[in-house]
Amino acid sequence: MKLPPPPGLFASLMRGFDSVANHILVILPPVLLDLFLWLGPHLRLKSFLQPFIDQLPSLAKAFPSYSITDIATVQTAWTGAINQFNLFMILRTFPVGATSLLSLEMPVQTPLGTPANLDAGSFFGIFSWVLLLVVLGWLIGAVYYFWISGVAIKPEGRSFWKSIKQTLLLSVLWLGILFVLGLPVILVVSIIYSFSPTLGQIMFFIGALLLIWLIMPVFFSVHGIYTLQLNAFRSILGSLRMVRFTLPNTGLFLLVFVIINTGMNFLWNTPSDNSWWMLVGIAGHAFVSTALLAASFIYYRDINAWLSAVLEQLQNRTSSAKAN
Repeated sequence: MKLPPPPGLFASLMRGFDSVANHILVILPPVLLDLFLWLGPHLRLKSFLQPFIDQLPSLAKAFPSYSITDIATVQTAWTGAINQFNLFMILRTFPVGATSLLSLEMPVQTPLGTPANLDAGSFFGIFSWVLLLVVLGWLIGAVYYFWISGVAIKPEGRSFWKSIKQTLLLSVLWLGILFVLGLPVILVVSIIYSFSPTLGQIMFFIGALLLIWLIMPVFFSVHGIYTLQLNAFRSILGSLRMVRFTLPNTGLFLLVFVIINTGMNFLWNTPSDNSWWMLVGIAGHAFVSTALLAASFIYYRDINAWLSAVLEQLQNRTSSAKAN
């Protein structure tokens, strides 16, 4: 039986870039987020972590095998880490969130000088900040996804508040799954790494591959909310079903998606933190990442339409064969 060809990979990408180019304001959420992470104040954990770092020499007495030089090196490394860490980075939430170039880079210098520093305070202060920033990041991401999907595929009859509600439910669900599955893995890898760094690195690599393998079937779990107006659970099941039946084509799309996004990030990160040329990197990253996301919505819509047509054709052929 001759089946219709699946939607073209590069056609989806081109239409994604065209839709964003024709509605350029859609890149505002990632641009504003990166500008805030770059030029805005930084939220530190120094008052909470510094006392533990200061106590390292006394704690090291319980481990005579470590020299004073080793402890000083560890102190220096941790001090540098907490001076660079910016808790506002978690505004870039997953699986739904505004894309960001600087959320992991955490620049410490800007063309305007050293940014202002805020302190998250005690453990309860940090917990409150994390909760607030995660929820805010999800809300920003939900608006961003709603905007992009409207620009890319122009779905009809959508409810903004229903999409926001289902996005928050999906985000909480995935956060719980990652916590339940990820925490034991992190603990096991940490224990193995403490005994054998080499074996720990191998286990970390295996875990990363396993994570990629698990993420691929659910990469489109949020797309059903904005494209087909599904609820969170049906959107996850729809993603699993779609990837299962279209794995070669969808796997190639995701591979190209990751290669373009990762490869371009190396270019956007070329300017130094204290150079105004970073504005070019921020704008370029926002455009490319938004265009790729728009392409993913177009691909999701087209591949599901193709899959429905193919399954209907197969069902009709099966029914005809039984009738004969």
